[in-house]
This record gives sequence, structure tokens and C-alpha cells, in this order.
Amino acid sequence: MAYFITRRIIYTIVMIIGMSIFLFGMSRAQGDPRLLYLNEYSTEQDWEAWGKAMGLDRPLVVQYGSWAANAARGDFGNSRQHQRTSLAVAYDRLGATLMLALTGTLFVMFLAIPLGVLSAVKRGTIWDYIGRTIALVGQTAPQFWLGIMLVLIFSVWFGLLPTFGRGGWTNYILPTITIGWLSAAGLLRLVRASMLEVMDSEYIKLARAKGVGTRMIIWKHAFKNALIAPLTYSALIIAGFVDGSVVTETVFAWPGVGRLGIEAVNANDFPLITAIITLVTILYVGMALLVDILYAVVDPRIRLN
Repeated sequence: MAYFITRRIIYTIVMIIGMSIFLFGMSRAQGDPRLLYLNEYSTEQDWEAWGKAMGLDRPLVVQYGSWAANAARGDFGNSRQHQRTSLAVAYDRLGATLMLALTGTLFVMFLAIPLGVLSAVKRGTIWDYIGRTIALVGQTAPQFWLGIMLVLIFSVWFGLLPTFGRGGWTNYILPTITIGWLSAAGLLRLVRASMLEVMDSEYIKLARAKGVGTRMIIWKHAFKNALIAPLTYSALIIAGFVDGSVVTETVFAWPGVGRLGIEAVNANDFPLITAIITLVTILYVGMALLVDILYAVVDPRIRLN
């Protein structure tokens, strides 16, 4: 178990280092970094002074080492738009995105898991058709279209919910449904397929023959063994919501990291873009590491392999 976790931690560190090399390469691929800060009125002395201050007169490997050391301390440089450290600007918006991701995750779990199990257990009934319809609509409707339709119906036509912004709990309803429906559809289908596979297995038939209760069969025997595939998907949902919230945050004018990233790209604010990508990447690989550990806990065969 300890060897398995140590190996996964090493893989995670390697992935973060690879991400840092990619980001540094992109910062140089777009041209000389001085072009972001100097204009046509800058003199040759200004150009040389900025190059020396930014370390551009040193070998590329040394430049990367200096950049990576600063990034490890959370220093990505100042945002061109906000005139503050990029990490501080990203942190200010991260809370709004995480809250939306949390509500979206809860929506996914409470909708997809019970309905997926019910759809598999009640195969061929009205519950199965309801679950499959929700999954079909969720996976075919574009996120931006779904958000606009929800605003049109519940905000414009009926005036029940706010159209944009972050305020009270009612402001979370439409963005939560918009960001969560696609993931809920995918998880619902995955839970249903895993449950159907397990419910048809021999040990479930044996449990039924022994007279084990239906509830015990479903939740203790079938659901636990069907958990491996959905676990991968569900554990990465919240991480996916953080970087996948761009469309939802744009539609609902949500003050989060996704919308901030769009603003940074439009303003060519590379230090801020770097800070956002780094935060999202660390969250992703951290959740992937958590999934690997949960795998080993749920199924010991995984750590043996």
C-alpha cells in the first residue's frame, strides 16, 4: 500500500514538472516576454535593462530554473490588468468557482447515483426510461444553450430566479444545473451500466438464491463492486468543474476563475493565465492522486498490480 501511494505521488510530481516545462515553453513560444511590457516608445536601453532584469540574457535552462523556483513560491509575476500579483488575483476568484463546483458536484451526486441505480434495478420500467432520457438530454444539449434556455424560462418568462451574478442561494440554482447536467448524464449512464453488469453476475444470483434481501443485494453487494468505474468519473468532476466552468460563468456573469481566464486571454495577460493554469493543473493531479488512493482502498487487487 505504501509503495503504491509513493509511486503515485512520484507520478504526480512528474506531471506537475511536465506542466511547468510546457507553460515555460509557451511563454517563450509566443515571442520575447519584453513585448508584453514595452511599447514603441521604449528605448534600446529600456529593452536591454528589462532583458537583464527578467534574466533573458541567461541560458534557457537557467531561465526555466529561475521561473520554476519563483512559481514554486507562488510568484508568477504581476497581472497586467490588475496590477497585483497574479496568484492573488486568481485566489480572489477561486472561491466563487469552488462554490459553484461544489454545488454542481452535489447536484450530480444526488441526481445521477440514485437514478442510475434505480434505472438499473428497475430495468425496462418508467424509471429506467426517465433516467435514460435525462442522460440523453444532458449529453446532447450544449452547455451554453442549456444555460440560455434556463434563463429564458425561469428568469425571463416566469421571473422566478435571478439571471446573473453571485448573491443569495437562488443565484446558484441555474448555474448549478447548467454546469452539472452534462456530468450528471455521464455518471448516470456509467452507474447504470456498472450496476447492470454486476447485477447479472453469478454471485448476485447466488445471494438471491440464499434469500438475501433486495436492499442488501443492491447496496452492499452490487453497488460496492460497481463503484470502481464511476469512482474515476465522480472524483474528477469537481476538478473538471473548475476549468470547465468557462461557459457557465460567461453565461451567468459569474465572478469566477473561468471568466477570469477569458478576460486574461483577451488582455494577453500571460502571468495571470499561467497562475490560473497552474492552480487548475495542481487541482487536477491532486484529485487524480486521490482517485488512485481510493482505488487501492476499494479494490486491493489494484495496488497488487
